[in-house]
Amino acid sequence: MGSNLREILDNVSYPEIFLSFPNAKEKKRIESKEKAILEFYQQFACVGPHFYWQIGGFQIHAQVLITSWVVITILLGSVIIAVRNPQTIPTDGQNFFEYVLEFIRDLSKTQIGEEYGPWVPFIGTMFLFIFVSNWSGALLPWKIIELPHGELAAPTNDINTTVALALLTSAAYFYAGLSKKGLSYFEKYIKPTPILLPINILEDFTKPLSLSFRLFGNILADELVVVVLVSLVPLVVPIPVMFLGLFTSGIQALIFATLVLNYLLT
Repeated sequence: MGSNLREILDNVSYPEIFLSFPNAKEKKRIESKEKAILEFYQQFACVGPHFYWQIGGFQIHAQVLITSWVVITILLGSVIIAVRNPQTIPTDGQNFFEYVLEFIRDLSKTQIGEEYGPWVPFIGTMFLFIFVSNWSGALLPWKIIELPHGELAAPTNDINTTVALALLTSAAYFYAGLSKKGLSYFEKYIKPTPILLPINILEDFTKPLSLSFRLFGNILADELVVVVLVSLVPLVVPIPVMFLGLFTSGIQALIFATLVLNYLLT
């Protein structure tokens, strides 16, 4: 009898033991509650499967590439349509892109100074890609496109994209320092005293980390809030939050561009 009881206890999980004590009604209530918690975890907290392409010996994250290509196509298509035939009296589209260019030039000049010119294309590309990527998460119906695994979302909603942008910033940061000061650029790591060498090196590693996680965290949090509100109150409440998300998405693109310029200045 003792050995049979031991076998039963070894083969039964603890939740099943606990659920066997209440009556049938209470057991059903607990099971439905656990099911709801599990579904919520799988939808919002659990990292689900991703859609990959196998190219040679490399595994490519297809979801990010698809949405990034869509954003790049929107940008290139808009620019080509608006300014393919510049007019002396600019059209509305030409006016818009001239205003964007002036804004990016003024932002670069404010942060860097008179040497801002060579960095305008880089900063402009960063700003526009992040801006359109952020807005695409709220305006484009990514969810209606079905994939074998996973689902589409804004490119900046994926840590791979934000880390890639941050690494590009780090590469530009080192290029700016080496092109201006040469190998003497590395003297900054031992100033004002060599004791600070580890801290100065660590600082250059934390810059891309802070850039990538700040952008990723804000965009992910904004989309999760909208998804939760739509599932709870699908009619009116999510609309103001969506407009607020559009505003904060633009602010995040501006903050990223400003921080990149600040890093280039140092």
